[in-house]
Amino acid sequence: MLVVDDEDKMRNLIRIYLRNAGFEVLEASDGLGALAILDHVMPHVVILDIMMPIMDGMEACEAIRRKMPEIPIIMLTARTSVDDKVEGLTVGADDYITKPFDGRELVARVQALLRRAHNEEDTGLHFEAIQLSIDLTKRQVTVDDKAVTLTPKEFELTLLLARHPGRTFPREEILERVWPYEYEGETRTVDSHVKNIREKLKDAGVDPNPIKTVWGVGYKFEVET
Repeated sequence: MLVVDDEDKMRNLIRIYLRNAGFEVLEASDGLGALAILDHVMPHVVILDIMMPIMDGMEACEAIRRKMPEIPIIMLTARTSVDDKVEGLTVGADDYITKPFDGRELVARVQALLRRAHNEEDTGLHFEAIQLSIDLTKRQVTVDDKAVTLTPKEFELTLLLARHPGRTFPREEILERVWPYEYEGETRTVDSHVKNIREKLKDAGVDPNPIKTVWGVGYKFEVET
């Protein structure tokens, strides 16, 4: 679990509830800190406060949803109006709990989201023609059942393209989805990551490479049959 709240006491309280229920807990005090953690790990659920400095919960929710569309998000806030709840759900939250709350309710909501995520789990993608598979649970790319070592950003870029075969993604859109708050305007980082991914797939025996350049625009994922 990843708990994101700028109040130490609230994070401590939630950590106690979740650990008593058998969950491991990571913590961040703002949205940027949460995104930094998500560069390296994929928690089962994110519990996200709305009122935070630097990057508030609404912005963080949108960024997390772009980065990891499948991860369940619970918004946690003192705001009680219907409009606030609707806004939270609109930007991508799966559930909404208002403060103060009962720890048993929080744990029950988390468990319900985990059951739903398990039942609806997208186990991954497979492209038979090049024997390439993407396991979303393990965040692992394999070629002919052999793992391809990708960095977190390389994996996210590969997954973004592979989820939409044939669709051309402009460099600016890739940058916004994969690096939403880190490289404003630096589209060259997209090119360098694509180059690295191509080399790793080539070394793994993928030929022809599925990541195609659309000159003057960006990239697309296309498997020749």
